[in-house]
Amino acid sequence: MFRRIMFVQLKTGFDTDRGPSWIGWVTFSRTWKTAYFQGRTLRRATGLGLFDANFYDVDTDEEFWVSGPKRDRSDTRYGAREPVVEDDAVDAYRAFLRGAPLPGGEGG
Repeated sequence: MFRRIMFVQLKTGFDTDRGPSWIGWVTFSRTWKTAYFQGRTLRRATGLGLFDANFYDVDTDEEFWVSGPKRDRSDTRYGAREPVVEDDAVDAYRAFLRGAPLPGGEGG
């Protein structure tokens, strides 16, 4: 299992890049095909024809975009909302914004 700071945005039910988003710790399976975030199990959505999403919740079928955060904070392309930074990720995320390596990037 690999754990790293990621940008996660809910896509289902919202216009492009208008859904709620978070910066937080995401745990990935050894194969990187499954991600665990906020008690959800997200499966990689390759070949499923999802629009603007790369993971889906295995229980609810909600679609998500999961990616590494950007230092310039341009994680959403069109949305004006800032992502919520989870409490346990604040210090590591601030260090990343100041130029430190992305926490958890050592695992692959």
